[in-house]
Amino acid sequence: MAHIPQFIRDLALILGAAGVITLLFKRLKQPVVLGYILAGLLVGPNFHLFPTISDVDDIRIWADIGVIFLLFALGLEFSFKKLIQVGGSAGITGIVEISCMFLLGYVTGKFLKWPPFDCIFLGGIISISSTTIIFRALDELGLKSKKFATLVLGVLVIEDLVAILLLVLLSTVAVSREFEGMQMLFSLFKLLFFLSLWFITGVFILPTFMKKASRWLSSETLLIVSLALCLGMALLADGVGFSTALGAFLMGSLLAETTQAERIEHLVASVKDLFGAIFFVSVGMLINPALLKQYALPVLLLIVLVVIGKTVFVSLGALLAGQPLKQSVQAGTSMSQIGEFSFIIATLGVSLKVTSDYLYPIAVGVSVITTFTTPFMMKLAEPLHKFIEKILPAKWVTNLNRYSSNTQTLQSESDWQKVVRSYLQLMLSNAVIIIACILLASYYVEPFFEEKFGNILVAKISAVVLTLAITSPFIWALTARKMRGLAYKELWLDSKYNHGALLLLELARNFVAIFCWGFLLNRFFSFYISVIGTLIAMPIVLFLFRQKLEKFYGRIQTRFLDNLNRKEEKQSTPTFWDAHMVEFEVSPYAAYAGRSLQELAWREKYAINIAYILRADKTIPTPSRYDKLFPYDKIGVVATDQQLQVIKPVIENDDFVSVSATDEEKENIGLMSIVIDEHTRLKGLSIRESAIREKTNGLIVGVERNNQRVLNPSSDTIFEWGDVVWLVGDKRKIRENYVR
Repeated sequence: MAHIPQFIRDLALILGAAGVITLLFKRLKQPVVLGYILAGLLVGPNFHLFPTISDVDDIRIWADIGVIFLLFALGLEFSFKKLIQVGGSAGITGIVEISCMFLLGYVTGKFLKWPPFDCIFLGGIISISSTTIIFRALDELGLKSKKFATLVLGVLVIEDLVAILLLVLLSTVAVSREFEGMQMLFSLFKLLFFLSLWFITGVFILPTFMKKASRWLSSETLLIVSLALCLGMALLADGVGFSTALGAFLMGSLLAETTQAERIEHLVASVKDLFGAIFFVSVGMLINPALLKQYALPVLLLIVLVVIGKTVFVSLGALLAGQPLKQSVQAGTSMSQIGEFSFIIATLGVSLKVTSDYLYPIAVGVSVITTFTTPFMMKLAEPLHKFIEKILPAKWVTNLNRYSSNTQTLQSESDWQKVVRSYLQLMLSNAVIIIACILLASYYVEPFFEEKFGNILVAKISAVVLTLAITSPFIWALTARKMRGLAYKELWLDSKYNHGALLLLELARNFVAIFCWGFLLNRFFSFYISVIGTLIAMPIVLFLFRQKLEKFYGRIQTRFLDNLNRKEEKQSTPTFWDAHMVEFEVSPYAAYAGRSLQELAWREKYAINIAYILRADKTIPTPSRYDKLFPYDKIGVVATDQQLQVIKPVIENDDFVSVSATDEEKENIGLMSIVIDEHTRLKGLSIRESAIREKTNGLIVGVERNNQRVLNPSSDTIFEWGDVVWLVGDKRKIRENYVR
């Protein structure tokens, strides 16, 4: 019999221990993560009562893979759009909490007379709460539907993103062993540049790739492709100087924007669970009980600081963001612990050998104990709120309530904010693409041409011409693309004093274009040639090819926006709504043929809606009540499964088919939702006053309010903040008018 490698024996030991202990923790209704850590402690080199593993280094390699897959899975749940959706309240709360906790950790380390790197890493360790533990606790206590839970989940999104930034910045500090402000600033700028580049190129390429390859993507193939993309991005991130964990997170967040996101998440779950378990077991293996005993006082001190500090700072941040006192306290008590990202930050310090031996077990000890206290802190929120309200002066409570009310009823962002944001998006997105192309040309294309042609000048000219051909549409967008939008027009027509500021914005984006063109030439030629080439060649090229550049850029922008929104368009209606669109053909023998929708009154009788009528080569989107149905018409019906069972016999059609995804006109008619917020400007208007039908060729089929739904609301229904309005219509017009 062949000899079994020691690594397999070790793996069997840690998985066996993890399985037994996590079963016990399941029985005790405790977080499984803690079971993994305890299993690692029992089979680790610092605990000798049970059999121990013999090769810690091999297990750590698997643990590194576990970190990659954990962050890949986290990215799949993240999505760049979530960051936008969490809103300003979560952003303000998260920034206040993380800043204060990082400072508190650093000051505490100084108080304990720890080395500088220990203080910095301690600040990062106690700044980030556990997404896994909070999700589980909210679910088990039945609090996920509470209003404060939305704020908590939003802050967790902010924390996850900041944790990624911390990993990069801490790695930079640890490697350089210095605290140079310019170097840190450069690292941050470099990170933001690559984040923007990966997001833009990823959204442009990945959804298109997934769509083209969908027919060949079986479950097995999709899993292999997804893991290959994850590891490939991890290698790419490492190649440009970032951590592999950052690359995995980015690829997950990019795949989260595709229509295959949920399927990938389901397929990757088992892989993530396996390697994640090994990672958390390895966390437990590094715990030294002797060090924990030696540093018991710092552990207790940090537990108190984490529980009290996070409760106070999260509550304070929420209050500053305009949340009511009760919800602020509930959010604060819910986030009073640290978790998996703290382990990862602590592991980073160990792997880079910049932190002391005691910091890692202290961090794990604080995390374990605060995890156990999380459910109790959540239950403490109500009495704590009543106690605070009781001891605060009545005038303070009144002012807090007034401040919260005023903040939450603020009108939509000003026209100036919208216009400035549009200009910044235009300049940032195009400049990032142009600079990336220039860097690729200078580092890879020009050396390739030089080797191929054997002439430096020819190689440089060829690289410049190729780069100009690729980047010209984006330079054109910076210089000549018209800024469309109601906000811009209103500002221009509102007052002549706005003209100067708008012209400054125009000059700013043209300056960015000139800088990019000059930067390109300066990478290959002298400064004077760059200046002359920019001033002479740039206007000529943009003028001669303006129409082609405009059309080409328009196609690129359309593809990008379609990819960005494809997931929402292709997703079926949420289970809560449980409605979808199917197609019927009107039989020539149908009794209702030739009658109008008003006469049929199907909407009133059966609560269904007609999304479109397809008659020969003509499509009638969201037909009016006066439109009639004729033999061989095809009608798109929006209804639930139960409603379809009732309406199908009425239509008397045996040819029941799903809506074809190949017909372009029909595909553009669909069921979408919009939220009544500061962007839509519909609060306080009735359905009739909103003119949604006229703007979108759409029909409102339902409104969700306070977890209640109203099917086919009357035209007198008044919109309120937070309403989710479901409408059938032209999806492009709906996005143009109401989706930001």
